[in-house]
Amino acid sequence: MALTGMALLRSERGLMARVAAELGIARSAVAMWTNIPPERVPDVERITGFPRHVLRPDLWEEPAQRPCEAA
Repeated sequence: MALTGMALLRSERGLMARVAAELGIARSAVAMWTNIPPERVPDVERITGFPRHVLRPDLWEEPAQRPCEAA
């Protein structure tokens, strides 16, 4: 199973610290998240490059492929 959400942030060294710095909050605050707060997902998506449906699959579905992309 692919990593999602906080497991993904924890899997890459320094990523939680980078997210915290860019959000202007303490790294310990990010470490306390059990899930990325919905209001923070767009910013975390921008910072990490991970799409929101990977960060919070419980809130966002993976976008459907357009027919021309399926081939």
